[in-house]
Amino acid sequence: MSFHMHLRAVENSEVRHDHAWLEEFMGAAWDWDVHRAEHDAGIADSIEKDFSSVHELCEAGSGLPEGRDGTWELPIFGGDIIDHPAHEKPPFVHLTPDATRRASAFLTDVSFDVLWESAGRQLRAAFGPGWAEEDVKGIYAGHHAGLRAFYHRTAVAGKAVVKAFWY
Repeated sequence: MSFHMHLRAVENSEVRHDHAWLEEFMGAAWDWDVHRAEHDAGIADSIEKDFSSVHELCEAGSGLPEGRDGTWELPIFGGDIIDHPAHEKPPFVHLTPDATRRASAFLTDVSFDVLWESAGRQLRAAFGPGWAEEDVKGIYAGHHAGLRAFYHRTAVAGKAVVKAFWY
């Protein structure tokens, strides 16, 4: 089984804080062909299984001036949480356009190298001794760059972000 974080840019006025609506909205784009097309268009992104540790990478920026206001939380788990009414399914998360701009600013202002310097040793250790540091660093650099590009495009467009956590 695999676990993914899926992000979609959307007009904030279209978002309903209703789990059923969000499940339909996000589910319509979970087909890999649709997701790939939206990713190529710059309006979607996803991280398979590593998203929690990417959150840990961002957390390394919590002590920096750019992250002290909680902006380090926004790229992965931050935002308004919309739970399933019976808590039987993972929640969705909504970032307003303002929160999207703040997430973008954090990812732009705090360099990957600064985050990796602080969190890289711990993140690499989780991969085990068979993994070269450069390979693990490359995985996280790719996630960081993808998130930075997605949030930048979304912020410039003045859109919100909806996040789904699928398994």
